[in-house]
Amino acid sequence: MAPAVPRSGDAIFANVERVNSELFTLTYGAIVRQLLTDLEEVEEVNKQLDQMGYNIGIRLIDEFLAKSNVTRCVNFRETAEVIAKVGFKMFLGVTATVTNWDSEGTSCSLILEDNPLVDFVELPETCQGLYYCNILSGVVRGALEMVSMKTEITWVRDMLRGDDAFELQVKLLKQVPEEYPYKDDE
Repeated sequence: MAPAVPRSGDAIFANVERVNSELFTLTYGAIVRQLLTDLEEVEEVNKQLDQMGYNIGIRLIDEFLAKSNVTRCVNFRETAEVIAKVGFKMFLGVTATVTNWDSEGTSCSLILEDNPLVDFVELPETCQGLYYCNILSGVVRGALEMVSMKTEITWVRDMLRGDDAFELQVKLLKQVPEEYPYKDDE
């Protein structure tokens, strides 16, 4: 019998090796600050953070699948729940709420009440277009692409912009069929 899907990432989070959260937060802040200095345009920084996150996500999914014992999700709704309850808990120590499903079940929102990336952060007036946590949208997009789900991730709400929570809208564009490099039966 296949292992049961964990309903929360608490057990995994308790057993995973962790980095000091303040060190993690300050290091991420230094990366964002350096990108702002190097690229100068806020929109370019947003793109770079998303690309960095994407590159992390395509590698992070392997660790997630190896350590979480999650079985194959049957649909996008279950996938979103696993990301929110297990993935975010495993790697960030927080959980997200999945809400705002569309009628087709292909679009939802992941709402983070707490986000360790933004401790000690205040955006200056010159950076109001910056999606400081855009790396998270790239991580989710990259990880989902590696499990055959092409998605579009956008920020709806951001506490650094005065909203009451962080909200990512996740939209499934298409389910990519798995391809195998060769046929076994020939």
